[in-house]
Amino acid sequence: MNSETFLDFCFVREAKGNFGSDIQEMLAELFKEIRLHWYLEEKQIDDAEMVIAEVKGMSRFQSEEEVIEFLEDRGGEHFWKYLQGYKMFVYPVKKGCSSCGTH
Repeated sequence: MNSETFLDFCFVREAKGNFGSDIQEMLAELFKEIRLHWYLEEKQIDDAEMVIAEVKGMSRFQSEEEVIEFLEDRGGEHFWKYLQGYKMFVYPVKKGCSSCGTH
């Protein structure tokens, strides 16, 4: 079953330009087999570039631990080099009705 998935990432690097495009390509490759969508917010801070990525959608992840394992396996060198922080929530679909859980 699919789960509601919310992932927030903060990426930072020395200012070189086109950081948003680089993060866009990295996320497209990382999540190419998963139906997640993202919004990127770019900021310039002194001699550094920062991109906040808000990723959300339905995925087959059942827990935050599964997301971390996936990222550890497929994240790649630049993902880990630029990643400065993250927040994630995975809400698995529960069977049954929301009031009693059995219907």
